[in-house]
Amino acid sequence: MPLADGDFPYEVQVAFLLYSMLSDRWEGMNGIYLGKDWNSLEVLFNIYEIHKDRSIILYFMKINEIHHIEAAETKRKAREKRESRKNG
Repeated sequence: MPLADGDFPYEVQVAFLLYSMLSDRWEGMNGIYLGKDWNSLEVLFNIYEIHKDRSIILYFMKINEIHHIEAAETKRKAREKRESRKNG
């Protein structure tokens, strides 16, 4: 049974929330997902008054990003493979 966000500790839930608010970065020509734009993270920490455990929250955010980058790359490669079979 998959886990719901509420099954995770507070720091992980906050990491999911903040991560979802960061904008995505894409390489325009090839559609490669580059990860999140981290420039607004400090602002989000301040808006939500997160002063403790920032390094732990950032750690979980980066783990989440690694998984999203890997998933996006897998999808991109599968799409390219399908297109190459279709065209060739």
